[in-house]
Amino acid sequence: MTIRSLGVRRAALLASSAAMVCLSAGCGSGDDTASAPRTESGTTSPSDGTSSAPSGVPTDAVSNSLTPSAPQSPAGGTRCHTSELSASVGRNNPGAGQENFPVVLTNESSRTCTLYGYPGTAFVDASGKQLGPDPKRSSAEPETVKLAPGQSAWAGLSFANPEVSGAGTATPAALVVTPPDEEDPLKVAWKSGEVPVSGNESSVRLIPFSPGTGA
Repeated sequence: MTIRSLGVRRAALLASSAAMVCLSAGCGSGDDTASAPRTESGTTSPSDGTSSAPSGVPTDAVSNSLTPSAPQSPAGGTRCHTSELSASVGRNNPGAGQENFPVVLTNESSRTCTLYGYPGTAFVDASGKQLGPDPKRSSAEPETVKLAPGQSAWAGLSFANPEVSGAGTATPAALVVTPPDEEDPLKVAWKSGEVPVSGNESSVRLIPFSPGTGA
């Protein structure tokens, strides 16, 4: 073998060795387009339909901070159901031209349950037709009222005395009371005379539930 042949073979072996070293060390060409795709931290999979969130922050925490949700009972899972309650209307406590009645719900069940917010109320005639406009709720902050078996909570119902306000009146047969977050109502016979049903002073107002009977 000639000296020239030995030189060519040696150069080929050196080139092959250099290529092997480059492969094992991950030599780059300066072009990143051939790299594997990178998954950005916090990116949500398109299949779940939710928006992405910064790394380490739950997606629902971000959405809740941007979109206020409607107020809900903080103890919704333990709320009192209509079938567990009885309803009554307490004695009138008039004052300053106002008639003020406590609407009372009592826990008749064997478990402790909760009420939060306002009752649904409506005066109705003997046929069940509503008399007057829907009641207006006060701006008072509701509280969760825990009712052990046999305990009661009351919500205030008030309206201007029709003899003072001059509003049109009717005498209801009953007051229909629906517990908070329930659909089935309770009916209480109304024995307190005329109520305003028309005119500028016909509004009935409600305050949220508090512990006790309001007596």
